[in-house]
Order: sequence, then C-alpha cells, then structure tokens
Amino acid sequence: MALKKSATKPRRSVVWRLVKWTVLLGLAVGALGAASVATMFWVYGGDPDLPRITALKDYQPKQTTRILSADGKLVAELYEERRTYVPLDKIAPIMAQAAIDAEDAGFRSHSGISLWGMARAAWVNLRSGRARQGASTITQQVVKTFVLSPEKTLKRKLQEILLARRLEQALTKDEILTLYLNQIYFGHGRYGIEEAAKFFFAKSAAELDTGEAALLAGLPQSPERLSPFKHPEAAKARQIYVLEQLAQNGHLDPKEAQRIADEPIRIVRNSEPSLDVAPEWVEIVKKILEERFGKGVATAGHVVETTLDVGLQQAARAALEAGLRVVDERHGYRGPVARLDAGKVAAKLKALTKALPDGGPRAGDSYDAVVVEVSDAKNELLVDLGGWKGAVPMEVGGDRLNPQKKKPSERFAKNDLLRVRLAPDLPPPRTEGANATLTLDLGPQGAVVVLDPTTREVRAMVGGYDFQTAGFNRATRAKRQPGSAFKPFVFAAAIDGAQLTAASIINDAPEVYDLWKPKNYEAGTFRGPVRLRDALAHSINTVAIRVMHEVTPARAAQLAHAMGIEEELPEEMSLALGSGVVTPLQMTNAYATFAAGGKTRPPVFIRAIDGVPEKPAPEAQVLRPEVAYVMTSMMQSVVQEGTATAAKKLKREIAGKTGTSNSGRDAWFVGYTPDLVCGVWVGYDDMRALGKKETGGKAALPIFVDAMRTALKGQPARSFAQPPGVVVARIDRRTGLLAAPDEPESDVISEVFLDGTAPTETAPSAGEVDPSTFVLDQFESDDEERASDAPADAPN
Repeated sequence: MALKKSATKPRRSVVWRLVKWTVLLGLAVGALGAASVATMFWVYGGDPDLPRITALKDYQPKQTTRILSADGKLVAELYEERRTYVPLDKIAPIMAQAAIDAEDAGFRSHSGISLWGMARAAWVNLRSGRARQGASTITQQVVKTFVLSPEKTLKRKLQEILLARRLEQALTKDEILTLYLNQIYFGHGRYGIEEAAKFFFAKSAAELDTGEAALLAGLPQSPERLSPFKHPEAAKARQIYVLEQLAQNGHLDPKEAQRIADEPIRIVRNSEPSLDVAPEWVEIVKKILEERFGKGVATAGHVVETTLDVGLQQAARAALEAGLRVVDERHGYRGPVARLDAGKVAAKLKALTKALPDGGPRAGDSYDAVVVEVSDAKNELLVDLGGWKGAVPMEVGGDRLNPQKKKPSERFAKNDLLRVRLAPDLPPPRTEGANATLTLDLGPQGAVVVLDPTTREVRAMVGGYDFQTAGFNRATRAKRQPGSAFKPFVFAAAIDGAQLTAASIINDAPEVYDLWKPKNYEAGTFRGPVRLRDALAHSINTVAIRVMHEVTPARAAQLAHAMGIEEELPEEMSLALGSGVVTPLQMTNAYATFAAGGKTRPPVFIRAIDGVPEKPAPEAQVLRPEVAYVMTSMMQSVVQEGTATAAKKLKREIAGKTGTSNSGRDAWFVGYTPDLVCGVWVGYDDMRALGKKETGGKAALPIFVDAMRTALKGQPARSFAQPPGVVVARIDRRTGLLAAPDEPESDVISEVFLDGTAPTETAPSAGEVDPSTFVLDQFESDDEERASDAPADAPN
C-alpha cells in the first residue's frame, strides 16, 4: 500500500504542476495579449490621421433635390446619392425598433460595442452556415459608413471600436440611430429610410406599418441579395427573421408577427409613375437653382414645385412624336425610298459613285444607298453607296422607324434604295465587307411649348423626339427662322401706328427691294388688291413686305423684342418673312402677349422652392389691349379661312399663324385660346429642307391640334374678350369701305377697328363701279428696277 501511495503522489503532483503552469501561462499570454491590444489602442488612438467624429454632430448628408409637377407629382430628381433626410420623429417607431432588433438588439444598453453580440452573432452564423447576423453594432456601422475606409485590417477594426466608443460619448442614442437610418443603403440606388419607404411602398417613413418596417430593416445586410424585386423569397425569409427578433425582444406580439409572416410582401412596382416624364425640366430647374444657390444643388435636398402639368406634358410629347412619325412616313424614312429593278441597279450605283465624296461618306451628310444583303441573324443590312459599302444595324431608330418591330427581311429586300448617314458613334459593323457603320436617315426633330398667357407659367415643354435628360432641348435652344409666323409682329406694328387697319386694301403684286424680289408661295401667282386680314390669313408675302416697308424693320424688330423675342433680329426688309432666328419658347411667349391683351412677362417654370413661393416677375404693357385684340381677331381668320383651317376641328376660338422658313427648313404653328398658348416647331437639326410641300400647316399644325385636344378636354369654351377702344363696322369685303345700305349681305362683313380708324367713306353701290378696276394700293410699285428672283418664301 505504501508503495502504491508513494507512486500515486508524484503523478498527482505532476498533473497539478502542469495545470498550474498552464493557467499561469494562459494568464501571462492573456496579459500579454491585453497589453498588446491596449498598446495598439493607445498607438492607433493617438494616430494624428485617425478620423474625428466631431463632424457627425453637424450631419449634412447628400440629399436628393426633388422636382415636382404643379400638383405635387415627382417628375425628376437631381442627386449624387438618392437620399432625403428625416428626423427620428418623422420615422415610424416600429421602423426604428425593427432596425435595432434586426441589427443590434442591445443598442440601447451598450456603450458602442457588444462583446456578447459578437459572440452571439458568431454562434448564430456558425449554426446556420451563413451570415444571418452581423457582429458590428449600429454605432460601429455608423462609424464605418461615415469616417472609415472599407478595408478589412486589424488596425481599421480597432479604430472602428475606438471611434464607436467616442461616438457614444459625443452623441445620444437617438442621434446615432438617426444617422444610421438616414445614411444606410437599401438597394436600387436608394439611401436612407425615407427614400426606401417611397421607392418600395410609395409612402413616407412615418407611414410604414410593421410588415413594411420588418422588410426594410432587413435589407441593409445585403441590399441586392435581399431585394424584394429581384429575390422575393430571400426578402421574405429576412422579413420573417426580423419579425421573430421583434417578438423575442418583446416589441411585437407573437401572434401578430405570425400573421404578418403568413402574408405576402406587397411592394409597389411603380412607386413614382410620373418620374422622368419631363426630362426637359431638369436642365431648366438646375440652371435656376444654381443661379440662386450656386453649385452643388444636386446634393442640397431642395424641393422644387414647378408649373408643369404632367398630363399635358405627356400629351404634348405624344403629339410631337406621332406628328414626326407621320412626316417620316410621308418621306419614306421607315422603309425603302424606292425599289429598283435588277436591270437598273448597275446604272444607279454608277451614278452614286459620281456623287460620293473621295474617301467615302462625310459625317453629317445623307446619301442614297442600294441594299446588297439583308441579314435577320445579324439584324443588319449591307448597303452600297457606289463602290463604298457600309452596314446598317436595324436596332438604330427604335420604335420611331420600326414601330411594329419587324425583322429586317420583312422591311427591306435586295436592290432597295435607302437614305443613310454615317454613324461614327456606333460599334463597328457586324457584316463582313462593310467599311463602317451607317444608320437609316432619321426624320426631322421638333419642339412643343404650352403656357398660360396670363401667368406665363409653362405647362408643357418637349425638346425633341425621344428626348433624354441633358439632351439638346430644342424648345429653349434651337434658334430657327420663324418664316411667316413672324408676320403678326409686323402687322401689329402697322395697326398700332394707325398706318393700316384690318380692312386696308394692299396690292398683291411683284415688287423689288434693293435687288430682292420676294415671291409668294404659289410662285408667279398674285391676287391683286386684298384686305390686310385676308393677306395675313393666306400669308401673302408681297403684302407683308409692303407693310414692312411702311412700318420699317427697326420698328417691327423693336415690337417683337418688347413682346418676348430675345434673339437679335436683322433690321432688314426680309424680316417681314421671318429671316431672323427665334427659339420655340420665345416665339410661344411672344404670341402669349397677344393673348394676354398686350401684357408681357418672362416664362415661368417654378412656383416654389422649399415651400417658399416664387415672386412673380412684373408684367409690362407693351402693346395696347385694343391692338392685341385686333391682331387676335385677324389671326382667327388664319384658322377660319386661311392656312390653318385644320385647327377648326377643335371647335374653339383659336387664333394663330403658320410659318415656313426660306427653302422649307422650318415649319411652325403658334396658336392660342384665351387660356393657353401652344407653339410647335418642326425641322432638321442640320438645317436640311423638310421635303417637298412640307409647310407649317402640314407638318406643325397637326401636332398643335393633337396637343390642344387633350389640353382643352373638359375645359369650358371661352371667347376672346373685346376691350374698350375697339369698334365693329360693317364693311364691303371688296373695297374695305363702309358697306352701302343696299349692298347684298354676301358682300358685307363685320370688321374690328381701333376707335377712330374705321373707314368713313361708303363703298359704291352695286353697278356704280367695276370692282376689278378698283385698286386702293397704299404703296406704289417701282417698275424701274428688276432683278432675278430670290428663293421662294413659303407663306404658311
């Protein structure tokens, strides 16, 4: 027994010593580790490059500037990060609690870090085999988001813990939670809880219910993987986890949690249906904000209420695009210009070779080309421009050129003749043997502006077919010749100066001015004596020139400027036919001065910024109301019996004027009711002619009619109010004099005059004089000087 005891004792002693030394070694290692960690905290904490958290006390996040329509719909945004800051009291309490329970259940009690949370997260993740819980507290996540780089190093982790402790000492828990909820990313380009709530549920963060809050609280862990749009099953599983956490922590009744878990997720597929319907307004609003506040408006979080009418904007865009497609169809842009017989192809290619520049087609020019090969597989055509081949990808032009989405072989065949242009910005050709990529020649572009003549609030503005944000806004930037649409300013100057009346008789006859011989649209046709009203209604060029000679170009330009035309105008006789340049916005605003009784002011795009109403610009009376009314009456004749009779189908009182510039490069119609003014321009960006017989009445007027049909729907019809200073007289339609007492009613019309300018002489009774010999021409023709004809100026 003694031997046995002596043998056991040494063994126990050895074990005890091993345990003792192991414990001592562990303590030493622990102490050394603790000392090392403490040393690292001390070293890293004293790092002069360590970010400071003091800036978080004055949190100024990048916020989205929101552009709203007149009735509060979101139509556009300016942003670097889509974020709208909201204080904690504007966030549903269940949302704040769901975020805490999902990410950091001990947030209210810890001091910035949670060792227990780290351990628990590690155990949960290990047991589930995937990352279900994060180890960082909400405070640590705020630190990581705001002040630290994303690198994963020991130094950075220690700095994160150190800064989290400092942040807890500097801010309250609610302040930290507010930073977190406004800063975190929820996917789909949305930062912060307010933007997430609006995007996923079309409501504010204050309106979120429990199920919605549970879904959103789970997203920051992995916004793309958990997106309810992309991965609904994963999003549902994460929502259920958050609901479980809320129930376990006593913040939600378990039965309610189960009820919500059993329901499907209900997200809003299109939470902002009006977003991006008006890209033209982005540039306008941004410019105004920068003039007011300087650079950086895209991150300033402004809320801008504009004058835009969403429905009218959509109607104007649809009208413009439909109208341009009609022009496309008239000129063969959607299909072949012609289909050549096989026996004529060689001769055509020989002619194309002579017309083609050395080295191939030039950028910006259009060329005829013969189809050599049609490939459905490559969705491309191979064409020959005359010894030079190019490839035409069929996807270019989109719905405008191929609205029915036909295959290439359903649209084109070998030996078809096309009109093409060089496309240097497109990828290389897919077809072998092609020298470069070409595109089918697109049809013209256009612009539409609709505004209120009284307030000058712009209701709609379309800058072109398929306009994109930051594109070339033709409504504000295209400087084009107005053609005969400029004539009302010339006639208004004459009536304002009492030099002429609507009943004045002027001779429509050829005349020469400084070697320039203007012609009417119908070349070689002249009507002889015509009343001024009829001359405007039918857009007679020679009469407009004679009126300009009477009022002088300087006076006409002065009046046009006063009424709203901002561009410099040539003080030349050709200005009567619109030889200057204007923008569609300026032209529409100038016509609004007629509709507003001669009062003018700048166009208005914004009603309020950040809830503060904009101060309206003062209006100026630049034209007497009675003159504006007489001109409006005369322009009603343009619609009733002149070049714009297609507008009669609207069955409203409409005044307006067509315009076609020299050589048919620009087509216009600007018209108005007492409540709205609408200006339409159509033309090529490269100043090409629109095509044979394309006039303002044919290309632009139908767009006006379509847009105004929507604008006027449901609105009561109103008449133009006659102001004091206007008298109405019965006149003889042939002479412009007072009608004879016995004159047949068919020869009598009612005419409006400025008080004191009505005729006092009575027309001869029937049979007293031959009307064909009666010419009251206020301007003598100069037959001594003749010159070659200038290019025809279209009247409408």
